[in-house]
Amino acid sequence: MHNNLNIWRHLTAAPHRSLFLAGALQGVLTLVWWIYDLTGRYAVFGTLSIWSIAPTWAHAFLMIYAFFPFFIFGFLFTTYPNWMNGEKITARAYMTTCLLMAAGVALFYTGLVHSKWIAILGVLAMLAGFGNAFGVLQRILIGASGQDRRHAIVTSTALFMGCLGIAAYFLWLLTDIHFLLEFSRHAGIWFFLMPILLTVSHRMIPFFSSRVLDNYVLVRPYWILWVMLACSAAHGFLQLLEMTQYMWAVDLPLALCALYLSIKWGFLRSFQVSLLAVLHISFAWLGLSMLLYGSQSLILMLTDSNMSILGVAPLHALAIGYFASMVLGMASRVTIGHSGRPLEMDRFTWQLFIGFQATAIVRILPEIIPVFAQYTATLYLLAGLIWLSCFFLWAVRYIPIYWRPRVDGKPG
Repeated sequence: MHNNLNIWRHLTAAPHRSLFLAGALQGVLTLVWWIYDLTGRYAVFGTLSIWSIAPTWAHAFLMIYAFFPFFIFGFLFTTYPNWMNGEKITARAYMTTCLLMAAGVALFYTGLVHSKWIAILGVLAMLAGFGNAFGVLQRILIGASGQDRRHAIVTSTALFMGCLGIAAYFLWLLTDIHFLLEFSRHAGIWFFLMPILLTVSHRMIPFFSSRVLDNYVLVRPYWILWVMLACSAAHGFLQLLEMTQYMWAVDLPLALCALYLSIKWGFLRSFQVSLLAVLHISFAWLGLSMLLYGSQSLILMLTDSNMSILGVAPLHALAIGYFASMVLGMASRVTIGHSGRPLEMDRFTWQLFIGFQATAIVRILPEIIPVFAQYTATLYLLAGLIWLSCFFLWAVRYIPIYWRPRVDGKPG
Protein backbone atom coordinates (compact mmCIF):
# COMPACT_ATOMS: atom_id res chain seq x y z
CA MET A 1 0.00 0.00 0.00
CA HIS A 2 2.79 2.39 0.95
CA ASN A 3 4.61 1.54 -2.29
CA ASN A 4 1.44 2.26 -4.32
CA LEU A 5 1.11 5.64 -2.62
CA ASN A 6 4.71 6.44 -3.50
CA ILE A 7 4.12 5.52 -7.15
CA TRP A 8 1.01 7.75 -7.26
CA ARG A 9 2.91 10.59 -5.56
CA HIS A 10 5.67 10.44 -8.17
CA LEU A 11 3.21 10.09 -11.08
CA THR A 12 1.38 13.24 -10.00
CA ALA A 13 4.51 15.23 -9.10
CA ALA A 14 4.79 16.93 -12.52
CA PRO A 15 2.45 17.29 -15.53
CA HIS A 16 4.56 15.33 -17.99
CA ARG A 17 4.77 12.20 -15.81
CA SER A 18 1.17 10.96 -15.98
CA LEU A 19 0.43 12.38 -19.43
CA PHE A 20 3.57 10.96 -21.06
CA LEU A 21 2.89 7.61 -19.39
CA ALA A 22 -0.65 7.54 -20.83
CA GLY A 23 0.66 8.69 -24.23
CA ALA A 24 3.31 5.97 -24.29
CA LEU A 25 0.74 3.28 -23.49
CA GLN A 26 -1.68 4.67 -26.07
CA GLY A 27 1.09 4.79 -28.68
CA VAL A 28 1.56 1.05 -28.23
CA LEU A 29 -2.16 0.21 -27.94
CA THR A 30 -3.28 2.08 -31.04
CA LEU A 31 -0.62 0.37 -33.19
CA VAL A 32 -1.46 -3.07 -31.78
CA TRP A 33 -5.12 -2.48 -32.68
CA TRP A 34 -4.26 -1.07 -36.15
CA ILE A 35 -1.88 -3.93 -37.03
CA TYR A 36 -4.49 -6.45 -35.83
CA ASP A 37 -7.04 -4.83 -38.15
CA LEU A 38 -4.60 -4.73 -41.11
CA THR A 39 -3.58 -8.38 -40.76
CA GLY A 40 -7.24 -9.42 -40.93
CA ARG A 41 -8.01 -7.02 -43.77
CA TYR A 42 -5.11 -8.28 -45.90
CA ALA A 43 -5.75 -11.93 -44.91
CA VAL A 44 -2.29 -12.24 -43.37
CA PHE A 45 -3.56 -13.47 -40.03
CA GLY A 46 -7.07 -14.04 -38.67
CA THR A 47 -10.20 -12.75 -40.38
CA LEU A 48 -11.62 -9.36 -41.32
CA SER A 49 -12.73 -7.61 -38.13
CA ILE A 50 -16.03 -5.79 -37.82
CA TRP A 51 -15.88 -2.61 -35.72
CA SER A 52 -18.66 -0.22 -34.68
CA ILE A 53 -16.77 2.61 -36.47
CA ALA A 54 -15.03 2.27 -39.85
CA PRO A 55 -11.40 1.38 -38.94
CA THR A 56 -9.83 4.07 -41.14
CA TRP A 57 -11.79 6.82 -39.36
CA ALA A 58 -11.22 5.25 -35.94
CA HIS A 59 -7.47 5.08 -36.69
CA ALA A 60 -7.43 8.73 -37.76
CA PHE A 61 -9.22 9.82 -34.58
CA LEU A 62 -7.00 7.73 -32.30
CA MET A 63 -3.82 9.14 -33.82
CA ILE A 64 -4.86 12.80 -34.07
CA TYR A 65 -6.84 13.25 -30.87
CA ALA A 66 -5.93 10.31 -28.60
CA PHE A 67 -2.17 9.88 -29.08
CA PHE A 68 -0.39 13.18 -29.80
CA PRO A 69 -2.44 15.24 -27.28
CA PHE A 70 -1.15 13.30 -24.26
CA PHE A 71 2.38 14.44 -25.12
CA ILE A 72 1.27 17.92 -26.20
CA PHE A 73 -0.52 18.56 -22.90
CA GLY A 74 2.34 17.09 -20.87
CA PHE A 75 4.67 19.51 -22.65
CA LEU A 76 2.42 22.61 -22.56
CA PHE A 77 1.42 22.14 -18.90
CA THR A 78 5.15 22.21 -18.16
CA THR A 79 6.20 25.05 -20.47
CA TYR A 80 3.31 27.56 -20.23
CA PRO A 81 4.25 28.67 -16.70
CA ASN A 82 7.89 28.99 -17.85
CA TRP A 83 7.04 30.86 -21.05
CA MET A 84 4.92 33.43 -19.22
CA ASN A 85 6.46 33.40 -15.78
CA GLY A 86 3.17 32.18 -14.32
CA GLU A 87 2.24 29.96 -11.41
CA LYS A 88 2.82 26.24 -11.79
CA ILE A 89 -0.25 24.25 -12.81
CA THR A 90 -1.80 22.28 -9.96
CA ALA A 91 -1.78 18.48 -9.91
CA ARG A 92 -5.57 18.52 -9.75
CA ALA A 93 -5.75 20.47 -13.03
CA TYR A 94 -3.43 18.28 -15.11
CA MET A 95 -4.58 15.02 -13.55
CA THR A 96 -8.18 15.92 -14.44
CA THR A 97 -7.21 16.19 -18.10
CA CYS A 98 -5.12 13.01 -17.96
CA LEU A 99 -7.82 10.88 -16.29
CA LEU A 100 -10.64 12.18 -18.51
CA MET A 101 -8.65 11.47 -21.66
CA ALA A 102 -7.45 8.06 -20.46
CA ALA A 103 -11.03 7.11 -19.58
CA GLY A 104 -12.15 8.38 -23.00
CA VAL A 105 -9.57 6.23 -24.79
CA ALA A 106 -10.62 3.14 -22.79
CA LEU A 107 -14.30 3.75 -23.61
CA PHE A 108 -13.47 4.34 -27.29
CA TYR A 109 -11.66 1.00 -27.63
CA THR A 110 -14.47 -0.76 -25.76
CA GLY A 111 -17.02 0.89 -28.03
CA LEU A 112 -15.20 -0.24 -31.17
CA VAL A 113 -15.80 -3.83 -30.10
CA HIS A 114 -19.21 -3.63 -28.40
CA SER A 115 -21.24 -0.53 -29.25
CA LYS A 116 -20.83 2.78 -31.04
CA TRP A 117 -22.63 4.46 -28.12
CA ILE A 118 -19.83 3.50 -25.74
CA ALA A 119 -17.33 4.99 -28.21
CA ILE A 120 -19.43 8.17 -28.32
CA LEU A 121 -19.17 8.43 -24.53
CA GLY A 122 -15.41 8.01 -24.91
CA VAL A 123 -15.23 10.88 -27.40
CA LEU A 124 -17.25 13.03 -25.00
CA ALA A 125 -14.83 12.22 -22.14
CA MET A 126 -11.86 13.18 -24.34
CA LEU A 127 -13.60 16.44 -25.28
CA ALA A 128 -14.04 17.19 -21.56
CA GLY A 129 -10.31 16.53 -21.03
CA PHE A 130 -9.42 18.85 -23.90
CA GLY A 131 -11.79 21.52 -22.59
CA ASN A 132 -10.24 21.34 -19.13
CA ALA A 133 -6.72 21.67 -20.56
CA PHE A 134 -7.72 24.60 -22.76
CA GLY A 135 -9.31 26.38 -19.78
CA VAL A 136 -6.29 25.84 -17.51
CA LEU A 137 -3.79 27.06 -20.12
CA GLN A 138 -6.03 29.97 -21.12
CA ARG A 139 -6.09 31.24 -17.53
CA ILE A 140 -2.28 31.33 -17.49
CA LEU A 141 -2.23 33.11 -20.84
CA ILE A 142 -4.74 35.77 -19.72
CA GLY A 143 -2.91 36.25 -16.41
CA ALA A 144 0.49 36.82 -18.04
CA SER A 145 1.66 40.42 -18.13
CA GLY A 146 4.79 41.87 -19.65
CA GLN A 147 5.67 38.57 -21.31
CA ASP A 148 5.96 37.58 -24.95
CA ARG A 149 2.68 35.70 -25.42
CA ARG A 150 2.81 35.15 -29.18
CA HIS A 151 3.73 31.46 -29.11
CA ALA A 152 1.20 30.76 -26.36
CA ILE A 153 -1.59 32.58 -28.20
CA VAL A 154 -1.02 30.38 -31.26
CA THR A 155 -0.95 27.15 -29.25
CA SER A 156 -4.07 28.12 -27.29
CA THR A 157 -5.92 28.95 -30.51
CA ALA A 158 -4.84 25.59 -31.94
CA LEU A 159 -6.09 23.81 -28.81
CA PHE A 160 -9.46 25.47 -29.27
CA MET A 161 -9.53 24.15 -32.85
CA GLY A 162 -8.69 20.72 -31.44
CA CYS A 163 -11.77 20.98 -29.21
CA LEU A 164 -13.87 21.85 -32.28
CA GLY A 165 -12.38 18.88 -34.14
CA ILE A 166 -13.36 16.43 -31.40
CA ALA A 167 -16.81 18.01 -31.16
CA ALA A 168 -17.22 17.56 -34.94
CA TYR A 169 -16.24 13.88 -34.66
CA PHE A 170 -18.75 13.47 -31.82
CA LEU A 171 -21.51 15.03 -33.94
CA TRP A 172 -20.50 12.88 -36.95
CA LEU A 173 -20.97 9.74 -34.84
CA LEU A 174 -24.44 10.99 -33.89
CA THR A 175 -25.61 12.27 -37.30
CA ASP A 176 -23.44 10.52 -39.93
CA ILE A 177 -23.01 13.88 -41.71
CA HIS A 178 -19.83 13.33 -43.73
CA PHE A 179 -18.70 16.98 -43.68
CA LEU A 180 -18.33 16.78 -39.89
CA LEU A 181 -15.92 13.86 -40.28
CA GLU A 182 -13.96 15.74 -42.94
CA PHE A 183 -13.78 18.83 -40.71
CA SER A 184 -12.60 16.74 -37.76
CA ARG A 185 -9.83 15.11 -39.82
CA HIS A 186 -8.54 18.22 -41.57
CA ALA A 187 -8.94 20.55 -38.58
CA GLY A 188 -7.06 18.03 -36.44
CA ILE A 189 -4.06 18.10 -38.76
CA TRP A 190 -3.98 21.64 -40.18
CA PHE A 191 -5.67 23.76 -37.48
CA PHE A 192 -4.58 21.79 -34.38
CA LEU A 193 -1.46 19.63 -34.68
CA MET A 194 0.42 21.61 -37.34
CA PRO A 195 0.14 25.02 -35.61
CA ILE A 196 1.20 23.56 -32.24
CA LEU A 197 4.17 21.58 -33.58
CA LEU A 198 5.22 24.50 -35.81
CA THR A 199 5.07 26.97 -32.93
CA VAL A 200 6.91 24.70 -30.49
CA SER A 201 9.56 24.04 -33.18
CA HIS A 202 9.93 27.78 -33.83
CA ARG A 203 10.42 28.52 -30.16
CA MET A 204 12.42 25.54 -28.94
CA ILE A 205 14.69 24.26 -31.75
CA PRO A 206 16.80 27.44 -32.15
CA PHE A 207 16.78 27.90 -28.35
CA PHE A 208 18.04 24.36 -27.66
CA SER A 209 20.57 24.72 -30.50
CA SER A 210 21.94 27.95 -29.03
CA ARG A 211 22.54 26.17 -25.71
CA VAL A 212 24.84 23.45 -27.04
CA LEU A 213 26.38 24.62 -30.35
CA ASP A 214 29.37 27.00 -30.24
CA ASN A 215 29.09 30.39 -31.93
CA TYR A 216 25.45 29.73 -32.76
CA VAL A 217 23.48 32.63 -34.25
CA LEU A 218 19.87 32.36 -33.07
CA VAL A 219 17.49 32.92 -35.98
CA ARG A 220 13.81 33.07 -35.05
CA PRO A 221 11.91 35.58 -37.22
CA TYR A 222 8.23 35.80 -36.42
CA TRP A 223 7.19 36.76 -39.93
CA ILE A 224 8.13 33.30 -41.20
CA LEU A 225 6.05 31.67 -38.46
CA TRP A 226 3.02 33.76 -39.46
CA VAL A 227 3.51 32.82 -43.13
CA MET A 228 3.77 29.11 -42.29
CA LEU A 229 0.70 29.22 -40.04
CA ALA A 230 -1.29 31.03 -42.75
CA CYS A 231 -0.22 28.39 -45.30
CA SER A 232 -1.26 25.59 -42.94
CA ALA A 233 -4.68 27.16 -42.36
CA ALA A 234 -5.15 27.77 -46.11
CA HIS A 235 -4.23 24.14 -46.85
CA GLY A 236 -6.88 22.97 -44.39
CA PHE A 237 -9.56 25.17 -45.94
CA LEU A 238 -8.65 24.07 -49.48
CA GLN A 239 -8.91 20.43 -48.44
CA LEU A 240 -12.31 21.05 -46.85
CA LEU A 241 -13.45 22.74 -50.07
CA GLU A 242 -12.01 19.80 -52.08
CA MET A 243 -9.84 22.21 -54.09
CA THR A 244 -6.71 20.08 -53.83
CA GLN A 245 -5.43 21.16 -57.25
CA TYR A 246 -4.72 24.64 -55.81
CA MET A 247 -2.97 23.56 -52.61
CA TRP A 248 0.47 23.86 -54.24
CA ALA A 249 0.12 27.65 -53.95
CA VAL A 250 0.38 27.37 -50.16
CA ASP A 251 2.20 24.04 -49.79
CA LEU A 252 5.30 25.00 -51.77
CA PRO A 253 5.84 28.31 -49.89
CA LEU A 254 5.41 26.37 -46.61
CA ALA A 255 7.98 23.82 -47.83
CA LEU A 256 10.45 26.58 -48.77
CA CYS A 257 10.04 28.28 -45.39
CA ALA A 258 10.61 24.99 -43.55
CA LEU A 259 13.68 24.09 -45.62
CA TYR A 260 15.06 27.61 -45.13
CA LEU A 261 14.68 27.28 -41.36
CA SER A 262 16.28 23.83 -41.39
CA ILE A 263 19.37 25.35 -42.99
CA LYS A 264 19.44 28.51 -40.84
CA TRP A 265 18.91 26.51 -37.63
CA GLY A 266 21.95 24.37 -38.40
CA PHE A 267 20.63 20.99 -39.55
CA LEU A 268 24.10 19.57 -40.30
CA ARG A 269 25.71 21.03 -37.16
CA SER A 270 23.00 19.48 -34.99
CA PHE A 271 24.48 16.01 -35.54
CA GLN A 272 27.21 16.95 -33.06
CA VAL A 273 24.62 16.36 -30.30
CA SER A 274 22.16 13.49 -30.81
CA LEU A 275 19.55 14.95 -28.40
CA LEU A 276 19.47 18.03 -30.63
CA ALA A 277 19.75 16.16 -33.94
CA VAL A 278 16.47 14.30 -33.36
CA LEU A 279 14.60 17.63 -33.32
CA HIS A 280 16.33 18.87 -36.48
CA ILE A 281 15.72 15.58 -38.33
CA SER A 282 12.05 15.68 -37.32
CA PHE A 283 11.68 19.26 -38.55
CA ALA A 284 13.35 18.41 -41.88
CA TRP A 285 10.44 16.03 -42.55
CA LEU A 286 8.11 19.05 -42.57
CA GLY A 287 9.87 20.54 -45.60
CA LEU A 288 9.93 17.18 -47.38
CA SER A 289 6.27 16.40 -46.68
CA MET A 290 5.11 19.79 -47.93
CA LEU A 291 7.18 19.33 -51.10
CA LEU A 292 5.31 16.06 -51.65
CA TYR A 293 1.96 17.77 -50.99
CA GLY A 294 2.84 20.65 -53.30
CA SER A 295 4.10 18.36 -56.09
CA GLN A 296 0.97 16.23 -55.91
CA SER A 297 -1.28 19.29 -56.07
CA LEU A 298 0.65 20.80 -58.98
CA ILE A 299 0.44 17.54 -60.96
CA LEU A 300 -3.32 17.41 -60.32
CA MET A 301 -3.73 20.94 -61.68
CA LEU A 302 -1.48 20.47 -64.72
CA THR A 303 -3.02 17.13 -65.72
CA ASP A 304 -6.58 18.19 -64.85
CA SER A 305 -6.91 14.85 -63.09
CA ASN A 306 -8.87 13.80 -60.03
CA MET A 307 -6.48 10.95 -59.24
CA SER A 308 -4.26 11.29 -56.17
CA ILE A 309 -0.80 10.74 -57.68
CA LEU A 310 1.09 10.13 -54.43
CA GLY A 311 -1.84 8.78 -52.42
CA VAL A 312 -1.42 9.43 -48.70
CA ALA A 313 2.41 9.49 -48.87
CA PRO A 314 2.54 13.27 -48.12
CA LEU A 315 0.21 12.78 -45.13
CA HIS A 316 2.34 10.01 -43.63
CA ALA A 317 5.57 11.89 -44.29
CA LEU A 318 4.01 14.69 -42.25
CA ALA A 319 2.29 12.65 -39.53
CA ILE A 320 5.02 10.06 -38.93
CA GLY A 321 8.09 11.95 -40.14
CA TYR A 322 7.36 15.32 -38.54
CA PHE A 323 4.60 14.99 -35.93
CA ALA A 324 5.48 11.62 -34.41
CA SER A 325 9.25 12.05 -34.62
CA MET A 326 9.08 15.51 -33.05
CA VAL A 327 6.86 14.22 -30.25
CA LEU A 328 9.28 11.35 -29.60
CA GLY A 329 12.27 13.71 -29.62
CA MET A 330 10.65 16.31 -27.35
CA ALA A 331 9.25 13.68 -24.97
CA SER A 332 12.68 12.08 -24.66
CA ARG A 333 14.27 15.45 -23.92
CA VAL A 334 11.67 16.49 -21.34
CA THR A 335 11.78 13.09 -19.65
CA ILE A 336 15.58 13.07 -19.41
CA GLY A 337 15.86 16.71 -18.28
CA HIS A 338 13.01 16.65 -15.75
CA SER A 339 14.18 13.41 -14.13
CA GLY A 340 17.46 15.00 -13.05
CA ARG A 341 19.54 13.07 -15.58
CA PRO A 342 22.27 14.65 -17.75
CA LEU A 343 20.83 16.10 -20.96
CA GLU A 344 22.27 13.39 -23.20
CA MET A 345 20.54 10.88 -25.47
CA ASP A 346 21.87 7.35 -25.00
CA ARG A 347 22.79 5.17 -27.95
CA PHE A 348 19.71 2.95 -27.48
CA THR A 349 17.23 5.86 -27.76
CA TRP A 350 19.12 7.27 -30.75
CA GLN A 351 18.85 3.90 -32.52
CA LEU A 352 15.13 3.74 -31.75
CA PHE A 353 14.69 7.20 -33.22
CA ILE A 354 16.56 6.22 -36.40
CA GLY A 355 14.39 3.09 -36.58
CA PHE A 356 11.37 5.35 -36.28
CA GLN A 357 12.50 7.22 -39.40
CA ALA A 358 12.39 3.89 -41.22
CA THR A 359 8.67 3.69 -40.38
CA ALA A 360 7.98 6.86 -42.38
CA ILE A 361 10.18 5.76 -45.30
CA VAL A 362 8.68 2.26 -45.53
CA ARG A 363 5.13 3.65 -45.26
CA ILE A 364 5.51 6.12 -48.15
CA LEU A 365 7.68 3.94 -50.46
CA PRO A 366 4.84 2.11 -52.30
CA GLU A 367 3.15 5.41 -53.13
CA ILE A 368 6.13 7.40 -54.37
CA ILE A 369 8.09 4.63 -56.16
CA PRO A 370 5.86 2.56 -58.50
CA VAL A 371 8.05 -0.57 -58.36
CA PHE A 372 7.15 -1.00 -54.68
CA ALA A 373 3.39 -0.70 -55.33
CA GLN A 374 3.03 -4.48 -55.75
CA TYR A 375 4.21 -4.88 -52.14
CA THR A 376 1.83 -2.28 -50.72
CA ALA A 377 0.11 -4.52 -48.14
CA THR A 378 3.41 -5.99 -46.96
CA LEU A 379 5.05 -2.58 -46.61
CA TYR A 380 2.05 -1.14 -44.75
CA LEU A 381 2.28 -3.96 -42.23
CA LEU A 382 6.05 -3.67 -42.03
CA ALA A 383 5.80 0.06 -41.32
CA GLY A 384 3.29 -0.63 -38.53
CA LEU A 385 5.52 -3.32 -37.03
CA ILE A 386 8.60 -1.06 -37.10
CA TRP A 387 6.64 1.75 -35.40
CA LEU A 388 5.26 -0.67 -32.81
CA SER A 389 8.66 -2.24 -32.10
CA CYS A 390 10.45 1.10 -31.73
CA PHE A 391 7.71 2.73 -29.69
CA PHE A 392 7.29 -0.32 -27.45
CA LEU A 393 11.01 -0.35 -26.69
CA TRP A 394 10.94 3.43 -26.10
CA ALA A 395 8.03 2.95 -23.68
CA VAL A 396 9.84 0.14 -21.84
CA ARG A 397 12.88 2.39 -21.43
CA TYR A 398 11.08 5.58 -20.35
CA ILE A 399 7.83 4.60 -18.60
CA PRO A 400 9.49 3.49 -15.31
CA ILE A 401 11.05 6.98 -15.00
CA TYR A 402 7.56 8.47 -14.60
CA TRP A 403 6.76 6.62 -11.38
CA ARG A 404 10.21 6.95 -9.83
CA PRO A 405 11.69 9.95 -7.99
CA ARG A 406 14.16 12.27 -9.73
CA VAL A 407 17.70 10.90 -9.57
CA ASP A 408 19.03 14.23 -8.25
CA GLY A 409 16.58 14.21 -5.32
CA LYS A 410 14.83 17.43 -6.38
CA PRO A 411 11.01 17.70 -6.39
CA GLY A 412 9.03 17.36 -9.61
